[in-house]
Amino acid sequence: MARQAASTGHDPVLYQEIIQALQPRSGHRYIDGTLGAGGHAWGILQGSSPDGLLLGLDVDPQALELARVRLSEFGDRALLFQASYTSLALRLAEVNWQTVDGIVLDLGVSSMQLDTPERGFSFQVDVPLDMRFDPHNSVSAANLVNDLPEEQLAELIYRYGDETAARRIARAIVRSRPIKTTGKLSGLIVQAVGYPPRRRGSSQKSGQAHRASLHPATRTFQALRIAVNRELEALEAVLPQAVAALAPSGRLAVISFHSLEDRIVKQFFRQESQDCICPPRQPVCVCGHRASLRLVTRHIIQPQAAEIEQNPRSRSARLRVVEKLPV
Repeated sequence: MARQAASTGHDPVLYQEIIQALQPRSGHRYIDGTLGAGGHAWGILQGSSPDGLLLGLDVDPQALELARVRLSEFGDRALLFQASYTSLALRLAEVNWQTVDGIVLDLGVSSMQLDTPERGFSFQVDVPLDMRFDPHNSVSAANLVNDLPEEQLAELIYRYGDETAARRIARAIVRSRPIKTTGKLSGLIVQAVGYPPRRRGSSQKSGQAHRASLHPATRTFQALRIAVNRELEALEAVLPQAVAALAPSGRLAVISFHSLEDRIVKQFFRQESQDCICPPRQPVCVCGHRASLRLVTRHIIQPQAAEIEQNPRSRSARLRVVEKLPV
């Protein structure tokens, strides 16, 4: 019943795994820092009935409005703000919460955003380049594509998109400016890379088949989106705030969708789950660091085959969970 209700509208990735990880209970407090359409939040509020509370944050006003409708049945148990999760500590102070018992962060772009053509996240329809989670953000993808020097643009595409043809793509972009639409940018990338999209399975090696199935513009669009929304910087900013906000035995669950995000999460969780972080060759500990977390999942949790079949976009999801240690 809970799964059916949570699945109306936009289906949240790794829904059951998140509910199992956070184990919502009555009387406890939770944060969904990437509220989206409210799928995970619905499950948390349902699981923490009758009086659990949830603080929901999202920079996207369209997503926030959907979440308000979806979570209306819970009344004032859901406190929703249009705000970035980087302001997590500030929002906690606003609602006068000292600690919380669970936090979920579902990173990256949502299916709702991808499926809204005018947002400019996808190249499936020719629309103005945008890619902003927050429409009040002063920098759009069009700004980066048309204003960055060629060298900086190539570095951005390579770093955030892991695109080996980054220099060729940047050169083609600079020569064809101005570029205002997703269709024009996508077409230029296809010409620069020099091959059409290949079908999945064209490569024999595991892991390469998925890469081979990608449209040539996929990695460049990903890189631009990450840069526009400063996603990696935001992730690095929120993780310490989230740990500080957790009560003892509280849990933090993070879903990432590409290796750059997952590496940041993995390294932070690993560092905060050990006492000494001195260099390996240091004979005596001088850092004074003490573990604040316990790794609940030592390896990533990924969607089951049934979920991937229902929602192919979930196949890249990686979940890591930690628990706050007693002080």
